[in-house]
Amino acid sequence: MLNADDLRFFIAITQSPSLAAAARQLNVTPPAVTQRLRSLELRLGVQLVDRSTNSMTDEGELLAEQSRAVVQQIDAIEELIAQRRGTVAGHLRISAPSGFGRTYVVPTVDRFLEMHPDVRVTMELSDNPIGLKPDAWDVIVHIGELRSSPLQMIQLSPNRRIICASPAYLARRGTPEGPSDLLKHDCLGLRENEEDVTLWRLAAAGGQIETVRVNPLFWSNDGEAIRTLAMKGRGIMLRSEWDVAPQIASGTLVEILQGWSAPEAPVVALLGPRNYRAARTQNFVELLRRALTPAPWRA
Repeated sequence: MLNADDLRFFIAITQSPSLAAAARQLNVTPPAVTQRLRSLELRLGVQLVDRSTNSMTDEGELLAEQSRAVVQQIDAIEELIAQRRGTVAGHLRISAPSGFGRTYVVPTVDRFLEMHPDVRVTMELSDNPIGLKPDAWDVIVHIGELRSSPLQMIQLSPNRRIICASPAYLARRGTPEGPSDLLKHDCLGLRENEEDVTLWRLAAAGGQIETVRVNPLFWSNDGEAIRTLAMKGRGIMLRSEWDVAPQIASGTLVEILQGWSAPEAPVVALLGPRNYRAARTQNFVELLRRALTPAPWRA
């Protein structure tokens, strides 16, 4: 006999790259996950997960599909009852970029929980939130260009990309006067959202476009690591305005090539139409939009 907890447990398994990752999501030990999965399989009389490949069996895929449908119905029922009581309730699932999430999304989550004590929140911080399974989340906070997505997009805040370096680096190596000069400099690359870390596309005010293929001295998927090395004078970086605005204002970093601009990297919320009808999703997105309007890094 299956219950809602069993279905939510198995959904967590399907959303995780490994049983160990599922254990972290469920806040239990890996042996506990393995034991509960084995118990579930024994009750159903089928194998749900192939342990050798960590992939779903056909029966596992069927259970996962049906579990998501049933849990969505349960959540919808909870939502309707909560609305009758005049409250916002249910489980809100948020995915966001690591650095931006810690700085700007977590404080909004804290305020949201205070305003709506009947809501529980799961939040995943990732260097590539758009790469996670989209149907696992109610809200995906994304920064940067978006080639295509079946999800509904709501803009939360503008965000420029800035080419900058420390005063020490510029004093030592000189200041580039045009995009092609970057080829003679040490550059730092940030790999995020599966974008090409070495291709910098810049546009002049008059419309001229120049594309430069830099050879990074250092690259990482962590924005804080890139910013730290730039502040220490290791090279030039192309970084989001939200992350470097305080350093630009204090003079710790200096914006260069100001006659040229990189593609904008707006902050957006991605969500499915069905999810957006949930009051908890709608209220959270609106609260986050207000928290980012005007953009706090431009204050």
